Amino acid sequence: MSLEQKINYQLNKYPAVKKYIKRAYQLACYAVSKKIKSEGHIIRISPDDPIHEYFFGYYDKSPWDATMRYMICMRAKDTWSAPDPLGTADILLIDTKEGNKVKQIATTHTWNVQQGCMAQWLGPDFKSRILYNDMRDGKYCSVVFNVEIQEERVLPIPCYTVSSDGKTALSLDFSRLHSLRLGYGYAELPEVTKGVALPNTTAVWKMDIETGEVTELLKYTDFVNLLPRLEMQEEGSVHKVNHLMFSPNGKRFMVLYRWFCGQRKYTRLVTCNVDGSNMYVLSDDDMVSHCYWKNDNEIIAFERKKEFGPGYYLMKDKTQEWQHLWGQLSNDGHPSYCPTDNNLVVIDSYPNRARVADLKLLRDTDPEGKDMKVIAKVFAPFKYDNETRCDLHPRWRQDGKAICFDGVFEGHRGLYVVGTEKGNEKQDKKHI
Repeated sequence: MSLEQKINYQLNKYPAVKKYIKRAYQLACYAVSKKIKSEGHIIRISPDDPIHEYFFGYYDKSPWDATMRYMICMRAKDTWSAPDPLGTADILLIDTKEGNKVKQIATTHTWNVQQGCMAQWLGPDFKSRILYNDMRDGKYCSVVFNVEIQEERVLPIPCYTVSSDGKTALSLDFSRLHSLRLGYGYAELPEVTKGVALPNTTAVWKMDIETGEVTELLKYTDFVNLLPRLEMQEEGSVHKVNHLMFSPNGKRFMVLYRWFCGQRKYTRLVTCNVDGSNMYVLSDDDMVSHCYWKNDNEIIAFERKKEFGPGYYLMKDKTQEWQHLWGQLSNDGHPSYCPTDNNLVVIDSYPNRARVADLKLLRDTDPEGKDMKVIAKVFAPFKYDNETRCDLHPRWRQDGKAICFDGVFEGHRGLYVVGTEKGNEKQDKKHI
């Protein structure tokens, strides 16, 4: 752990003080750093529109449809004032074969700056239907919109993750998430469990997308009772779940279970069968951040292992077998595997001292990272920071030849694409 990480860890106990110390440190570092706006063959996909903000959302979904022609994009007027804004945002389709022509297809009332409204192409074809979260009749819901016949079907709960066959979704309490983790929940409806440290209520729901049938899958107490720790049982410890993700075959899912004891935060990575059975604590060394299924049996995660500290680890589900990858990378990012090359990983970074973030390609068959390749660097203005920061959240195109990310290096949020080692985008007129 670096000196900066050790100081940051201690300052986490004093969040109000940390905010001011962090900003003063950032300004001092930026003043003496080399200034970079962007590097790499980066192509703007969204309009060059300084009045609006354009973005997609999280790193676990792809904006491209199966034909790789159309991309989902969100449009809003303000993504820097509030992490879980009230009001609406537009859902767009961008036609990359027609000069990136934009068409608005829907409007959502439930969105945030980190994950948007969970808009995604719905399987199994990933080209005829889009699913997104919204609020109808005073309740959070999800909507399946058929882009071919322009019809929608409203489902009774919002979705967090959807199986690849498009049949099953998992959900959580987006109002509690808003209260406990700004930038990931929805602010429109009050939290029913507000003030309850450990609710004896549902934490994870399952929904049949075809019928709309909803099943209460797991309670917060199910997580507490799974190999309980003393810290979980401290008086006043606050509990939540976040970051659900299906395995590729849809038979299991992962979930981050978090609890807070004062300013101390603990996170477990738990995997589970889709029916709620066979829960397994895959990682329990206090810190787990961003994860991704490599296949149906392995998960990559940025986490802390007591033996090696923070870094990227490839774990085998339902075992304590793991491999430490790329020891030189000890700072957090969002990893995901290439759809056509199951050893190739893209990882982003948070802004460094010069306020520059990057995208890197690495192979898990090269655990020392000798062949690591940086494919893009972008500047992050101070306007976008803390809860309203713009994480790059890289996402693969289906052919592995391009990666999409959200960026603010032109002064406002935009949707961008960069080519990979498998391909090079040939649109020089839109080259940033």
